Amino acid sequence: MACALGAVTEKLQLPTRIQRIDLNCDLGESFGAYTIGNDISVMENITSANIACGAHAGDPSIMRTTVRLAQRSTVAVGAHPGFPDLVGFGRREIKTEPREVEDFVLAQVGALDGVARAEGTRLHHVKPHGALYSMAARNRALADAIARAVVSLDPSLILYGLSGSCLLDAGRAVGLAVASEVFADRAYGADGVLIPRGQPGAVVSGTTQVVDRALQMVLEGTVTTVSGERIALVADTICVHGDTLGVVDLVGHLRLGFKDAGVTVAAVGSSV
Repeated sequence: MACALGAVTEKLQLPTRIQRIDLNCDLGESFGAYTIGNDISVMENITSANIACGAHAGDPSIMRTTVRLAQRSTVAVGAHPGFPDLVGFGRREIKTEPREVEDFVLAQVGALDGVARAEGTRLHHVKPHGALYSMAARNRALADAIARAVVSLDPSLILYGLSGSCLLDAGRAVGLAVASEVFADRAYGADGVLIPRGQPGAVVSGTTQVVDRALQMVLEGTVTTVSGERIALVADTICVHGDTLGVVDLVGHLRLGFKDAGVTVAAVGSSV
């Protein structure tokens, strides 16, 4: 992967201890009669919400409800566009031309932007979902398409992407602020890429293990891969998935773990 961090760190030079981190979660993924996750309880312990835009999940009513929840909890509102694949929850890779990606990302983010404005707030960031996120991490053409869509709508938006990925490079190239994202509940390969969900061990379970991994990422700037190697990464924001089993308990323990370690939890770019 041309844009991945890729290098194993044998002699780690630990960075100055980071004093703040953004804690984000993918929310608003219910639709129609189907309820996914516990957005109300999760919202109490995060600082940024990535809200589904009606393609892989969500619907107009859920989008508006979730924006209102975020406002009440003083949580930054972000758009979470994905492949238009409701059946596959946006987690299936779909062969798509960059122009098509640019168009559907623009349409989805624009829709949530309209809802946010109607509720008296503004979008803070954009984070692609699922397979689109993973593909854009390694495919510069798709990453460029996403970046073009975001900057054409609002150049003040922050683009969230996998640490060391093509998506961050693409965002910087068009002048967007970017945030390097890491995952507390997902396993990493030696190339810095997330292990695909279909493979054994791709999702990290156990509250203690997830919290310990999160602290390692934030305080040391490293993550231990599935093969036991430690690789470097940059952690501006850390994600917990809204459909992870026990997510409400997990985000609460993450907040407590960061507090005990002296790390401030705040949205990227906030004055806190």
